[in-house]
Amino acid sequence: MRALCLAGLTLAALAASPGHASAQAASSLSCSGIAKQGGLLTCTGPADVRIRVAGEDGSGARTVRSDERGTFTVGLTRKEPSPLILTATEAGIPPLAVDIAPRNDDFRLLRGLDCDKVDARTEAQLKHVEESWLKKKAAFETFNDGPGASEGFIRPAEGRASSPFGPERKYVGTGADGESCEKVSVHEGYDIAAPVGTPIKAPAPGTVILADPDLYYEGGSIFLDHGRGLVSVFMHMSKVDVEAGEQVEAGDPLGLTGNTGRTTGPHLHWAVKWRNQETQERDGDFYIDPALLLALEP
Repeated sequence: MRALCLAGLTLAALAASPGHASAQAASSLSCSGIAKQGGLLTCTGPADVRIRVAGEDGSGARTVRSDERGTFTVGLTRKEPSPLILTATEAGIPPLAVDIAPRNDDFRLLRGLDCDKVDARTEAQLKHVEESWLKKKAAFETFNDGPGASEGFIRPAEGRASSPFGPERKYVGTGADGESCEKVSVHEGYDIAAPVGTPIKAPAPGTVILADPDLYYEGGSIFLDHGRGLVSVFMHMSKVDVEAGEQVEAGDPLGLTGNTGRTTGPHLHWAVKWRNQETQERDGDFYIDPALLLALEP
């Protein structure tokens, strides 16, 4: 896999270009992809070894493992330090430094929500939230084989890009009795504004690990495991046309866009989570920028 923005560049040019993964001739670790905060690297090195990934000062440290082919992925957080140092200590090879381009995310204010969607308040709502959380937790603990991002990604629906990955958003709502409420969170997906009923298609091959018409905040949702730790999440759907366990190819129909869950209007929220397959602890997993995945090609 390579990034479109890397096409035609030599290794020497890559090594001198901030924001792109580079490989040193003397190193047996190499990476390609989008080396930007929120991006994804696909790397190669010795087979079945642990690789420490961290900033120069040790910040953001985590350990990943290469597979039997020596391949591994490195998701990049929206605050990833630069340069990022990859070290395969047990393999006795030199580390690889990757310059990470910064993001410039803004702040957004969203009004017009019902307070019940800003945050659950009643006993029934809290129960719905808990049931939804348990379903999502079980899905994210499920791992399937697949190509990951190696076959590229396509846009999952037609429509205008209405909200990017990364901004901090403040939700302001009104309750049934006129009271106000607010909540601040980071937008961890890519929104496509589309009328209710717009077809949604798989952006890449994968296995459906969750298909639910009524999660509390997400509404109708599908979780699609692409392999190598990558999961696409589709939210606010009006119709879910697949079931857990189904395998789909890029372009296969998944369902229809909607206005369900916590929304301010009809749209598809597409998120992609990177999960570290080296550990069974899921608290180190995080979302990456789907728009950057669209810049990848096989």
